[in-house]
Amino acid sequence: MKHEDIGDELGRSKSTVTSFLDRLDKRGNVNNLPHPGAPRKTSKTADRRIVRAAMANTRVPLAELRKDIVSNVSQQTIRRRLREAGVRKWKALKRPMLTKEHARKRLTWAKAHRHWTRVQWEKICWSDESSIKQDSDPRRKWIWRHQTDQEKYAPQNVDPKAKHGGVSQMMWGCFIGNKLGPIALFKGMVNQHVYMDVLRENLLPFINALYEDGFTDFTFQQDGASPHTAKKTCEFLETAMKEHHFSLMEWPAISPDMNPIEHLWSHIKLELHRQYPDTWILKGPPEHVRRILQERIEKIWWKIGEEVLDKLVDSMPRRVHALLDAKGWYTNY
Repeated sequence: MKHEDIGDELGRSKSTVTSFLDRLDKRGNVNNLPHPGAPRKTSKTADRRIVRAAMANTRVPLAELRKDIVSNVSQQTIRRRLREAGVRKWKALKRPMLTKEHARKRLTWAKAHRHWTRVQWEKICWSDESSIKQDSDPRRKWIWRHQTDQEKYAPQNVDPKAKHGGVSQMMWGCFIGNKLGPIALFKGMVNQHVYMDVLRENLLPFINALYEDGFTDFTFQQDGASPHTAKKTCEFLETAMKEHHFSLMEWPAISPDMNPIEHLWSHIKLELHRQYPDTWILKGPPEHVRRILQERIEKIWWKIGEEVLDKLVDSMPRRVHALLDAKGWYTNY
């Protein structure tokens, strides 16, 4: 007699009948094997409810999750159920704050550029500013020690930070395709007057050099920082675009993940401390330290090779598709 027929006659599923007969055949009895350890305190339904609650409100504390969902079990049990489902607490990533309106405009921008070819991306002149501090070493320090407070706080095992981060240096740079543009190093923060001077003394000569090399029909990219969108800056750029024959890219707010030059700033900060490990302990007046920082930053900048820039240009279609997948919200770039 077939298993499904037996099941129909007894009002049981085929799988139940099959499991019953398998136990009888293999062990000579139909009893379930004893389960080691204490009986499970939560049902499969409760397990799913725990996971759903945690994923619905990812910031909820474990104690609150226990109180609201299954107060008759311990926090440790809830933690185990989440881990069984592959869910655990992670440190939240820090990103610029996005609003629904920001996400909407970012998504609109991504849709407009979803079919761009590499040739089109090669004609974008990427630009940005960044600040680098004397002690801004992005590398995480690892040490060997025993698990004791005495060794934990020993001077040789502590990663010290200079007061206020030490001397800070502002920089602006640009690149197009696999051609590295100039880097401008200046003191203080960026305002519209400083920014126009940077463009006048660095961007425009670079554009002239590009035309001499046969580059035409390219677009300048800048973000929406207030010095970039100030009335006088806009007037300056309008005149420059007419005289130097380039256009300005429309750029969505809060979109550093779409600007590949951000990776060059990370590269500079990493190499500054890798190549010059004494950077964070440089002594002397601020102007002396700043002069050394500038020399080192320029050396690192001009060693950036074409293959690095090519990879950044190659990444643009992937960045756009990541933004589309995220519906305008945060991406992994």
